[in-house]
Amino acid sequence: MRIAVCGGAYANPYALQAFVDDARRHGCERLYCLGDLGGFGADVDGLWPILSSNDVVCVAGNYDVAIARADPDCGCGYHDPRDNAFAQLIYDHTLAHTGRRFAAWMGGLPTQRRLRIGGTDVHLVHGSPLALNDFWWESRTEEQHRQRVAASGADVILCTHSGLPWQRRVGATLVVNVGVIGKPANDGRTSVWYAVLDLGRRAPRAELVRLAYDWRAQARSMRAAGLPELFVETIETGWWTTCLEVLPPVERARGRYHLYRDEPAAGSAKSTDGWAPPEPLGGDTRPVTPLFGTTWFPARLWLYTNFHCNLSCDYCAVASSPRAAPRTLTPQTFRYRVEEAVAEGFTELYLTGGEPLLHPDLPELLETATAALPTTLLTNAMLLRGRRLARLTELIDRPLTIQTSLDGALAATHDAHRGTGSWQRTIEGIARLADLGHPPLVALTETEKNRAEVPAVAALLERIGVPADHLVVRPLLRRGASAGGVEIGDDSSIPELTVTTDGLHWHPAGADVASSPDMHLAGPGTALAEGKRLVTERFLAARLADGTIPQPVNCAI
Repeated sequence: MRIAVCGGAYANPYALQAFVDDARRHGCERLYCLGDLGGFGADVDGLWPILSSNDVVCVAGNYDVAIARADPDCGCGYHDPRDNAFAQLIYDHTLAHTGRRFAAWMGGLPTQRRLRIGGTDVHLVHGSPLALNDFWWESRTEEQHRQRVAASGADVILCTHSGLPWQRRVGATLVVNVGVIGKPANDGRTSVWYAVLDLGRRAPRAELVRLAYDWRAQARSMRAAGLPELFVETIETGWWTTCLEVLPPVERARGRYHLYRDEPAAGSAKSTDGWAPPEPLGGDTRPVTPLFGTTWFPARLWLYTNFHCNLSCDYCAVASSPRAAPRTLTPQTFRYRVEEAVAEGFTELYLTGGEPLLHPDLPELLETATAALPTTLLTNAMLLRGRRLARLTELIDRPLTIQTSLDGALAATHDAHRGTGSWQRTIEGIARLADLGHPPLVALTETEKNRAEVPAVAALLERIGVPADHLVVRPLLRRGASAGGVEIGDDSSIPELTVTTDGLHWHPAGADVASSPDMHLAGPGTALAEGKRLVTERFLAARLADGTIPQPVNCAI
């Protein structure tokens, strides 16, 4: 036998009618709905004639139980006050606009059904066998999945409530979250989801079906009812704009919006200033924001052109040296990554290494980068002479910034970390850029030995034409070749997506796979879009673990 099962009609009669029609086209002999008839949409009473005239068998969701009893809230299971505020708003509307006969009918529905279909034991629930409003997310641990299956014991368990469709086998049991038809699945598409199951002599099989319906009519009805534009926007765009905090990191990272703008300060060691709400993006006034493009995930892309270097700095975060494997990005790969960066909304490029001036095709890379986005080149400045300087000078009027490092006002201080003679050649390189009218940005990595020299470094730079605001002091990081300094990890630093020949990394200070495997996100060829999702997932996991926000650890000035 073939059956069709939907969830969360959410006062969306247009989607419910489309479900009935599409299920019949799929040859389904029985139709089921797993509850939450009200909520989100405007016309809950419009569902009743469709359900009754098409023999749609229902179980009650938490919404239906609450409406039938006229409870003060929906009992949805949210914990965040902002999620609850949005849920309360639509619940109050639904309660006020549900006819009492329909509400009484909801009150007579069972909260679960146990069926025997084609020799298969099928358990229909709203949330899970554990609770009516349990969010059975796909990303739950294997143990959590087994716990829910054990509470049922059925061959097939069908659920909804979370709003996101998925299926998997847990032991011998087929578990299907059928999704909801009342609103999109936070996937950027206006269509919704339901499930078709084949139950008979063979092992049960399920198909998750994407369902198109008249979403424009649903949006019009919601506007006519005076519902908030945030709710209508979800219908029109496919992205959730409310009730984000209930989503686990894996599921939330797949959506467009990830955080509320008014996130409260957490006051933890991970965040030096607590949470600061991101600035609106492009005048955006929504209460929710993407993570990418904010203070907490800057829209700058780092590209390691190569890893070999003319220096062997004893605190290099990525262990570059003349002996390091070059791991050189080809011009073709580099060009593809830059094109990706533009398409994915990055606004800045940072080229680093190793020493990028050792890359044989660096002028070509810089032409590609600066033609697309403002670009910063990080170099130790020691090779800025002769042919290399001449080729760089040809590009100097492009949107190109040079950044270098100077770790002491005295040669002995700088050279103690970077090698004999490096201070003098660095000073000469900085002076040459200043003479061209393009003084570089200069970073000083602070240690106990050079801390007292910071004012003298600033004075020295000013004498050779580098403005005071071009100098920044940054902390020593305990990564790569460095045995001391500030600890940095994906749970204690904001992300800055980084590309190397080994793939994608959380932060440029952790871009060496050998010494920083924990900050490696994905292998070569992984798309930047996937990298952004992985970064967002890790960020949210770190934040939700203890309610804190990681702090910036800036390599860029």
